[in-house]
Amino acid sequence: MRRWGSGRSGTVLYGRARAGARLRAGLACALLTLSAAACGPSATSSASGAPEDDKGRPTPRTGFPIRYEPPSAPDRANAAFLRGRRVLEQTSAAVDSFVDSFGPAVRLGRTGGVAVVARSCGGEGSAYDPGARRVEICYDDVAQERALFEGAGVRPADDEVAAVLAETFFHEAGHALADVLGLDLGDRAEEDAADQFAALMLIRGGAAGERQLRVAAREYELSAAGDAGRGPAEGPADEGGRDEHSSDLVRATNHLCYLYGADPARNAGLRGKGLLTSERAGRCGEEWRGVREAWQKRLASVAAPSDRSD
Repeated sequence: MRRWGSGRSGTVLYGRARAGARLRAGLACALLTLSAAACGPSATSSASGAPEDDKGRPTPRTGFPIRYEPPSAPDRANAAFLRGRRVLEQTSAAVDSFVDSFGPAVRLGRTGGVAVVARSCGGEGSAYDPGARRVEICYDDVAQERALFEGAGVRPADDEVAAVLAETFFHEAGHALADVLGLDLGDRAEEDAADQFAALMLIRGGAAGERQLRVAAREYELSAAGDAGRGPAEGPADEGGRDEHSSDLVRATNHLCYLYGADPARNAGLRGKGLLTSERAGRCGEEWRGVREAWQKRLASVAAPSDRSD
């Protein structure tokens, strides 16, 4: 979803998740208990049970320097989970490696990069803020995604939560690249391109990344099922009903299509079952090549002439 004008910067914020799903999951977690333990298991943290604030630490020479802000009390376990799983470290390194392969002109670290800030967001949802030039990943998303999967009978849901957070970061990194590199994309086209960038980065991760992309597709299915239960009087989740994303079911189907198109043999079980029809699957190889080549062309177009392989 896009978060519109939060008041912090007066700019449009670009977020992955749909507000309806975030609200439902947040309420489910709150109804279970107000304790942090119910919203996620603990992981390595400071003596107080919360990750230390990283503001005073040296900024690494990377395109996505990461900072963990102190969490609110209910988010301590969520923050420890995010940090313990090293989701941000792994995903940001993957984007750095991919982007750097296009040459120094595309390298984000040369201009200070895009800050990645992990923080308590109070239910606002993870997003890219172009005004501040930073990706915000929310500790409370951990609890909300956990509640969504546990509500569907997945216990424990640690791997599922980590997978969705990885896809979320890659989605926001797609927005960041479009903004910082000045890629010429319209609003709806940029949302679709960010989804495609997330799929591209996960598929580049091999079998493990493909499993995470399947989980992200499942999360969209669960979110869509929850949305179907909301009455029409509740209205759209975005302020003013504005949302540039495709529907959750379309996004889920697209992810499954890219998976099948990238490796039909390994993902044969997706064809003709659930969301991916045999007719659509027949086009997925071409769709996947289009996604991969589109991002390669976008990044190559920004590279200095001397850096281009052609």
